[in-house]
Amino acid sequence: MKLIIAIIKPERMDAVQSELQTVLDEEDKYRLTVQPVEGHGRLQGDVEIFRGQETRAKFVRRSKLTIAVNDKYVEPTIEAIIKGARTGPAGTVGDGKIFIVPMDDCIRIRTGERGGSAI
Repeated sequence: MKLIIAIIKPERMDAVQSELQTVLDEEDKYRLTVQPVEGHGRLQGDVEIFRGQETRAKFVRRSKLTIAVNDKYVEPTIEAIIKGARTGPAGTVGDGKIFIVPMDDCIRIRTGERGGSAI
């Protein structure tokens, strides 16, 4: 089992979710959590005018997706996120990042079920 964390542009969320639905199904029990986040990487914040002075926002807005999947769905999930989040054929700076984290266990609180079937 893996925990996949992706940081993407908020406006690409619908495209990513559509791509995920083509490779992941409810029978295999994938779950998706989305959070609004702010941060910066290579892409700096937009230049804004505040009281007549140009200022650069310290952070840019992004969406953070957290998806727990069983091992056989890791690569299809990564490819779906890349396909949905990439802007243009070659992508652009600021399209986002994907992090894959090993997940030791998953426990469904309601039933106490553990492991991949609890996802």
